[in-house]
Amino acid sequence: MNGEKENYEKGSEIIAGRNPVSEALRSGRAIDSILIAKGELNGSIKVIAAKAKAMKIPIKETDRKKLDHLCGGAAHQGIVALAAIKEYATIDDIFALAESREESPFIIVLDEIEDAHNLGAIIRTAECAGAHGIIIPKRRAAGLSYAVGKTSAGAYEYMPIARVTNIPTVLEELKERGCWIYGADMDGSVYCENDLKGACALVIGSEGKGIGRLVREKCDVVLSLPMCGKINSLNASVAAGILMYEMMRQRRNIKAKNGG
Repeated sequence: MNGEKENYEKGSEIIAGRNPVSEALRSGRAIDSILIAKGELNGSIKVIAAKAKAMKIPIKETDRKKLDHLCGGAAHQGIVALAAIKEYATIDDIFALAESREESPFIIVLDEIEDAHNLGAIIRTAECAGAHGIIIPKRRAAGLSYAVGKTSAGAYEYMPIARVTNIPTVLEELKERGCWIYGADMDGSVYCENDLKGACALVIGSEGKGIGRLVREKCDVVLSLPMCGKINSLNASVAAGILMYEMMRQRRNIKAKNGG
């Protein structure tokens, strides 16, 4: 690839080669993760990996054939960086957007959502429902890849998305800044029986495990969706969509036909 960057049809923007990856890190480019061919963690690659680790960028060892495939067979020198499709925002950016709209903050926090299509769908719904931003973790979660951007139908362009090291710590910060924390889980109180107005953060857990124990402990209220069928849970993006729109309905004082 000779250091050139191109869009990979199934993933993020690709930066291949030792010098290009090193320069991307030096410039502060938003990097989702770095892939290193097995057996290559030495020499200049070891130095690059140490710098990435210090910047809290996930590093993954993988088969060289995968790197060959990502780069279309071009030279990658055993290392590839997957770059985000846009720069990540900060939590301050999210609060600033709420302030600019003269609205109380409405934030979506995703606890280890790993599927790119789920993340993209949540971004799209959050933008439509009037959320001011989304917070995702740096590890064990989907980042802003090409697939996420495509699924979001371009909504990521309008939605501040912050990437953080520790979700429980961030929830504490959101509380200190006046947000009420709502977690989504199966054994919570029925979502529409709660007052969801005011400054709030909605926490959606991972596809398989839901919200983690430490994250749940930081929630002020746990919300659940009634289940009438034989399946006991919804897809993460579907559950997020239902809860976001109930929050939007209450925040905008949209009354149901029966006056609720």
